Amino acid sequence: MKNKLVIQYIISIFLVLSVGSCKLFKMPIKTENKTVPSSYATSQDTTNSAKVQWRNYFTDPNLIALIDTALKNNQELNITMQEIEIAKNEVKARKGEYLPFAGLKASGGPDKAGAYTWNGQSEEAQKASGGKKYIGDFAISAFFSWELDIWGKLRNAKKAAVARYLGSIEGKNFMVTNLVSEIANAYYELLALDNQMLIIRQNIEIQENALHIIKQQKDAARVSQLAVNRFEAQLLNTKNLQYDIQQQIVETENKLHFLTGSFPKTIARNAASFNTTVFDSISAGIPSQLLENRPDIRQAEQELIASKLDIKSAKANFFPNVRLSAEVGFQAFNPAVWFNPTSLIYSVFGDLMAPLINRNAIVAAYKTSRAKQIQAVYNYEKTILNAYVEVVNQLSGIKNYSQSVDTKTKEVDILVQSIGISDNLFKSARADYMEVLLTQREALDSRMELIEIKKKQLNAEVNVYKALGGGWK
Repeated sequence: MKNKLVIQYIISIFLVLSVGSCKLFKMPIKTENKTVPSSYATSQDTTNSAKVQWRNYFTDPNLIALIDTALKNNQELNITMQEIEIAKNEVKARKGEYLPFAGLKASGGPDKAGAYTWNGQSEEAQKASGGKKYIGDFAISAFFSWELDIWGKLRNAKKAAVARYLGSIEGKNFMVTNLVSEIANAYYELLALDNQMLIIRQNIEIQENALHIIKQQKDAARVSQLAVNRFEAQLLNTKNLQYDIQQQIVETENKLHFLTGSFPKTIARNAASFNTTVFDSISAGIPSQLLENRPDIRQAEQELIASKLDIKSAKANFFPNVRLSAEVGFQAFNPAVWFNPTSLIYSVFGDLMAPLINRNAIVAAYKTSRAKQIQAVYNYEKTILNAYVEVVNQLSGIKNYSQSVDTKTKEVDILVQSIGISDNLFKSARADYMEVLLTQREALDSRMELIEIKKKQLNAEVNVYKALGGGWK
């Protein structure tokens, strides 16, 4: 009867604690919004360039070699690989928490009881020690401990660790995507700089020839020293441009060296391929495919799953913990009699522990887990929105830069023809030297701008591949 009353009392306390937590548990868990537009424009074609492996998307063998090297040697990527290993070990640790613990222990040493204690006055103790002041105490035993995961706290913590492990793998994939696109963009920037340097040197040659002619005409008293000075000043200005381009080439090469994890050396490349590089037609598919193809979205999704499991695990802290423990072994004042049956010791315990007062810590932990879950929802939705915007921007960039390249190419052709026309008109005294200078300057600027636009077009081709979720396969 007495035991029944004790059990009823314990249950009553548990019910009171549970009612006190009901307000917390009634708070709804925020759900994520996965809704995306049905298409990027009007096309419903599900063919998606993100499915293409990066080796097939990029055709330049020098670029492919750089990417291969980076995937082996890039330090940031190797650091991320170790983070995956850490997350994997965390899963093992969490799994071990809800499995039984067992171990062995041994102890030994002298034991002296105080003179005014029960053991100190014990005649049996005095006899056992032969009148000695110290008694040896030696023990060897096996112990066992197991927390019964009734409320799923430990299992949910393990599932959350698994989700974060899977998220770390997706994070690695997203880093690979970024690394591939960063190397490709830097490579095309290097090719663009090489072509700009070539144009500058061609213009230097043209302007040197023009200066030589203007000096001859000055000697013939057809022009003044002012004309010579203007031509010479323009030549020096053009020569000065090559130093800035050369510095940019060095910095871009070193950027590629850093990304590939190697010390500076010559980057193998074919500058002539810059103007002939053409990608296959991009197939964007439909926006819903981003949820499958983008590693950063899948990483955010795994973090969202983990945050929901964290709430369940935190909720279980409000309920009683049940732990079983046992120990069996031998204990004696002399190891020689350890294995005597009378030296056998054993114990079996069951603990039931529940929070009663001052539950601020577990309430705070529960509220924190809910806040992190809401945060994970917003991060997931933001990642989806960002992915969609990136694709739309880059698709627009491909269209606009392609049209701009066509227009600029026509402008360059006209201005390059104008250089020869202005030279002929000047030689026949039908145009002044300022027209020649202006035409040369406009032709140089236009050719440099064409290369910049072409680089932006190639970058858009690379970035839309990345935005669609390609590059990690």
